[in-house]
Amino acid sequence: MADAARDVETTLGEVLPRPHGLHGRVHEAMRYATFAGGKRLRPFLVLHGARLFGVPEIRARRVAAAIEAVHTYSLVHDDLPCMDDDDLRRGRPTTHKAFDEATAVLAGDALLTLAFEILSHPDTHESGEVRCRLIARLAEAAGSNGMIGGQMIDMQAPSNAFNPDDVIHLQRLKTGALFEYACEAGAILAEVGPKAQERLRHYARDLGLAFQIADDLLDVTGTTEQLGKTAGKDVEQGKATLVSVYGVDGARAEATKLAASAAALLEDFGEKASLLRELPYFMVERDS
Repeated sequence: MADAARDVETTLGEVLPRPHGLHGRVHEAMRYATFAGGKRLRPFLVLHGARLFGVPEIRARRVAAAIEAVHTYSLVHDDLPCMDDDDLRRGRPTTHKAFDEATAVLAGDALLTLAFEILSHPDTHESGEVRCRLIARLAEAAGSNGMIGGQMIDMQAPSNAFNPDDVIHLQRLKTGALFEYACEAGAILAEVGPKAQERLRHYARDLGLAFQIADDLLDVTGTTEQLGKTAGKDVEQGKATLVSVYGVDGARAEATKLAASAAALLEDFGEKASLLRELPYFMVERDS
């Protein structure tokens, strides 16, 4: 994961605009948010998914940079006072605290649009059809029937009594949709058939839900110092999580079951998928 993070950060450094002109402040905020650290999990999924099919590294890195730009935009907006109102992200002030609220909104918007600029460039793939497929799937994953839809449900959670299926639907949209895209991207770049893409999509669904449960468990059991963000916010804000539905032990058991299911889905890929099979267990056992 450290290698994947280093690779994608190099590419992000190349594609992110450097501060210049009267509008340079928004460039500074984009870079501040993007280079704040983090696991770079979604880029890891893109890079290792692409390696299953022998996709050239430069292409995979560009898609990885695009999805990390979208993920960072979502964090910048998620932290805003009108959303989760967080002061800390990855151990330092959130973008709207380091700059101001309006600049944070613009920086998030700019990161989202940058992702599609990256994907549309011929360096990502020589085929315009492949580039269009990458763009269309990312728009779907990040849009109102994907990540944004999940965030909308999340914002309504405190005033609604959600059952377990509702919470799973929320998480599959808010977190899982981008995980699915990250895992499918290599197959799209390689122009392989739908069977491999579907297998990776199912892997991503189980992985994404396991990851989110683990994240919600850490919000309950971890500290602000461990997490790099304010601990205990989910309970304080009445968020709908599977921890609140199943309890700590039940949620941990569900995450472990999902990790095993995700790993089993990649058996057909053999040794090439060994790291991807190990990843779900790492996700549910992490402490930060």
